[in-house]
Amino acid sequence: MKNPYKNKFEIAVRAIIEYKGKILLCKIKKSDCYFFPGGHLEYGERIDKALAREIKEELNTKVEKFSFIGVVDNIFTGDGDKHHEINFVFKTKIKKVYTLSQENHIDFVLIDKKEFSKQKIFPIALKKQLLKWFKDKKTFWVSQ
Repeated sequence: MKNPYKNKFEIAVRAIIEYKGKILLCKIKKSDCYFFPGGHLEYGERIDKALAREIKEELNTKVEKFSFIGVVDNIFTGDGDKHHEINFVFKTKIKKVYTLSQENHIDFVLIDKKEFSKQKIFPIALKKQLLKWFKDKKTFWVSQ
């Protein structure tokens, strides 16, 4: 699939969803790595609307409440293309926590907070910052 974001900044929203001591993560099928629910902001779309849309598209549920917790500047190579994404990260409460994906290419899993640090989760800088945030709850900006 051609990358529509090649040589462009990607703006993304990411939801940190906690449920019964676990964190909800996405997993690309046939992959051993995880990332956080959410996705790209569309041109002209408000960030809060993008977060609600992505959660609806991925999990078929509604965002009940959210609060901004940080920003991650992430530069990486994926599928042979360079990417530069800015992730706006939100602590998010959703109406119902599902692990059944509405999209064919991803699955959802709940990872115990105690196991969270052992998993391969991207962006790496976000994973590291969240381990700190779970303890201090301080708004963050981090670059990778």
